[in-house]
Formats: sequence, C-alpha cells, structure tokens
Amino acid sequence: MHDQPSQPGVRISLGELIEMRHRVREVQLFSTPAQRSPLIGLHHSKLRGRGVDFDQVRAYQAGDDVRSIDWRVTARTQEPHTKLFHEERERPIYILVEQSARLFFGSGLVFKSVLAAQAAGLIGWAALGHNDRIGGLVFGDLEQHEIKPRRSKQSLLQLLNRLVRANQALSGNAGGNRDSLALALRRAREVLRPGSLVVLICDERTLGDNSEQQLQLLARHIDLLLLPLSDPLDHALPAAGLLRFAEQGAQLELDSHDADLRQAYRSLGQARQARWLRLAQKLGVPLLALSTQTEMIEQLREHLNAQRPRKTQ
Repeated sequence: MHDQPSQPGVRISLGELIEMRHRVREVQLFSTPAQRSPLIGLHHSKLRGRGVDFDQVRAYQAGDDVRSIDWRVTARTQEPHTKLFHEERERPIYILVEQSARLFFGSGLVFKSVLAAQAAGLIGWAALGHNDRIGGLVFGDLEQHEIKPRRSKQSLLQLLNRLVRANQALSGNAGGNRDSLALALRRAREVLRPGSLVVLICDERTLGDNSEQQLQLLARHIDLLLLPLSDPLDHALPAAGLLRFAEQGAQLELDSHDADLRQAYRSLGQARQARWLRLAQKLGVPLLALSTQTEMIEQLREHLNAQRPRKTQ
C-alpha cells in the first residue's frame, strides 16, 4: 500500500506519531518516584494476581508465606525451602486501538480515527519512557493486527506503523464485523498475563453486550484504562433541515427540524455515555472519554486533575 499524503485531522502519518514522543512531558500519565500520578494506582501498586517475578529459593524461615514453599526443593533436600519473589519493574502495556469505518468521521478538530491514533501514540511513548513492555492490537471492521509486548522502541514503532497503515486504508464505507471489539478483547484475554494493563481506545458507539461481557472477564485479572471517543455530532443533531445519509447503497432522510427527533437522538447519545460511566464504576477503572472537539492533551490533563485527590484544609 502506498503511503498517502497526510491530510491534517483526516489522516495520520507515522511522522506525526513519532513526534508525539515530545508531548509526553505535557501530561503526567505515569508516575515518577517524586510525583504520584492518578494512574500510578493502575501502574504498579494495584497488580492483580502475582504481580511479582520469581527471584530465588532459600531455606524456610519463620514468618514466610507457606504458599510460597518450593515443594520440589523441599522434597529433594528434606528441609523446607521457600521461593522468594521481587516486584516487577516493568509490566506489559497492551494498547487496543480501533481503526474502523465508524471512526472515519469528525466535525471537530480531527477525525475520530486520528484522535484514536494520537492517543495511542502518546500512551505508547509514555509507557516506553516508563520502561514498560509495550504492544497492542489494531482492530477494524475486517482485520486485527497484533504486536506482542516488548520493551523496545522497535515494538512501539511496529505498533504505530500498523496503526498508520490501518488509518490510511480507512474510507467512509462501513461494513465488516460489528463485534470487532469483542473479538479484540477476547484475543487480549488469551495472550495477556495477570497484572498487565490494557488501554482501550475505541469509538464510544463500539461498546455492545458482547464486548461489555469481555471487558468484565478481562478486568478480573488485568488492569484497564478506558478511552471512548466521540464527536459532538454523536450527541446532538443540529437543526439543519433535511439531512441525507447513505451507507452501502441504502438511503436515509431525516428532518433535523423535528424537535422530537433531535431529542430522541440526544437521548441515545446520553445513554451511550451513561453506559460507559456505569461500566467504569462497576469495574473500578479510570474512564478518560475524549472528544474531537478539544485538543487531546488538554482533555487528558482535565481528566487527571479531576481524579487527583483534593487536599483537605
């Protein structure tokens, strides 16, 4: 596939995603020892399962956890031995990012597909700078492309390159698998070990019953960060007269001056937002909803400031 010339806000280029590394310092996504970020709770202290790596075996001492006894060494030496572990210094961060036809749209600063790519790039560079293993899965209407998590710039560049190729192949023709998110989440459950962090960047409208169920299963052992994307036109229909829509040969006409129609449309948008909020609260995970209306880093800063505990007087 030939690299299309970048159309600002409509298409993303690899150069733009590489440049995103210079913007990491503008928003504290992951903590430093001197400054606790709201996401540090996700980052190392809230690992589910055994969030540690095996280190060595030594003779059992009073007070050791009996669950850590190494029965093989104990049987061989006839003396109780226990396994020692040390905390992981890095963790796999797996970015699930959507590039489907439903994202190839925007009435704000950028298309939703571009916003998704920008967010994935920023989080990828932040994770790499935090010494984590980075990988992910780019999913769309028909295909998904996976990059296994590794602690290397090459791994991140592979993910970003896949993202750009998927982005530049997008057109306004919808189609393919409507449950592509559920399939992507199922794949994440198959390959990721407990204590990993999944960052989900997808259209707000992508969430369905199957994908919600997959997220609940994933959240039992994996930490989650949810970034649903929307456009102002997802939530409110302007009073612009007769609107014509076409998809796969089907035509639809709507009279946007109809107040009842606009109210029903607004209610659907509010219901989608409420569903994400309920899900995030139920799973106890951060929700950083992004809109094409405002600059991305500005929105992330606002989210993180809102999550930071306020000092009491």
